[in-house]
Amino acid sequence: MKKRDIARATDPHREREASRYEHPIPSREFILQTLAEAGVPLTDEELAQRLAINPKERDAFVKRLGAMERDGQILRNRKGAILVAAKLDLVAGRVEGHPDGYGFVIPEEGEDLYLSPHEMRKVLHGDRVMVRESGVDRRGRREGTIVEVIERVNHRVVGRLHGEGRFLFVQPAERRISQTILIAPEDAGDARAGQVVVAELTVQPDGRTQPIGRVVEVLGEAADPGIEIEIALRKHDLPFKFSAEAEALAAKFPPVPRPGDLSGREDLRSLELVTIDGETARDFDDAVYCEKASEGFRLVVAIADVSHYVRDGDALDLEARDRGNSVYFPRRVIPMLPEQLSNGLCSLNAEVDRLCMACDIAVGAKGEIGRYRFYPAVMRSRARLTYTSVAAALADPRSEAALKLKGLLPRLQLLNTLFRALLKAREERGAIDFETIETQFVFD
Repeated sequence: MKKRDIARATDPHREREASRYEHPIPSREFILQTLAEAGVPLTDEELAQRLAINPKERDAFVKRLGAMERDGQILRNRKGAILVAAKLDLVAGRVEGHPDGYGFVIPEEGEDLYLSPHEMRKVLHGDRVMVRESGVDRRGRREGTIVEVIERVNHRVVGRLHGEGRFLFVQPAERRISQTILIAPEDAGDARAGQVVVAELTVQPDGRTQPIGRVVEVLGEAADPGIEIEIALRKHDLPFKFSAEAEALAAKFPPVPRPGDLSGREDLRSLELVTIDGETARDFDDAVYCEKASEGFRLVVAIADVSHYVRDGDALDLEARDRGNSVYFPRRVIPMLPEQLSNGLCSLNAEVDRLCMACDIAVGAKGEIGRYRFYPAVMRSRARLTYTSVAAALADPRSEAALKLKGLLPRLQLLNTLFRALLKAREERGAIDFETIETQFVFD
């Protein structure tokens, strides 16, 4: 048996690692076990020798140790040797700051630990730390002392620049960061006191030194229209610029589907599909159509076929994964995909051909779901309707809203009849309907 096999024979997760990696290395659990059995801190080289790490495994081994250190499973002493955090009664967690200067460590397991204002001078809100429980404060809260900062998450901070002459500082917009960021006059650039800026941290706080930074972006005056959106984007680290690769890929698509794009799709352009959304909606991702059938209704629901344009692993897909969803502000939308797609090809705009995925459903007269099928299709929305206009037209077929719909009103009345049947069937199944209030910002 090889030396490596002997050294790792007792790894409890050896098979798991072998199933995951072509060249498996010792599991995290076995690394912790080896360190605990040593009884003393080990250097990287000493640990590698005990685990019989060969040169081909060295990079993966170093990465695993780095991940374990970030996760708070191990830490290093002043000489760089590795220790097991659990043996030192240390707890890993994320710092939750408070505007009044104190904070808490939120561990993955167990109760939160209180951090005094003195301890909070070592860190900023969001940092990951290793702490040791040090007692109970005067209010009976378990208190912690920071032993090590294992991850700094605030590399840029948005806030308002204050001061004159030689004394400048940024007051963070994130109120849970209670420390101000010192700015040397030569690092303020063209920024003026009172403006909202983005500061890049050059020195992190350590308990003795305040955070220090330099201005890298001027967002504008504090009273500028829309400045609150610019602050929110940077405060919450929302991606609002697309990569050059994603922009270039989106620019290659024509404004309308090409003839070749229609191959293998059913043609629904003869159906009077419509979109119904709020007044402020900018992208329309679903459309509906209903007709009478012999035993009830035929319902067609079509959604934009984004997958035709965004392929797994391409630049657009990576951007969409990073964003997760579109973000709606009162006067601005941060889309998940570039505008050529989000408001163009992947939006079911009226009177233009669009690629879609359709669900064709047979619904009984009493709302029971019958046969259904899904298929790729091409469609052409007849109108961009709003909830308000449709509700007004259905309430009074002679109203101005109804007259504007022209020949679409009978189709909407049929959709409403189907809705009533589905709603009644839903109530009979015992479904719960939650009454919620939707908040809307209105600007004059």
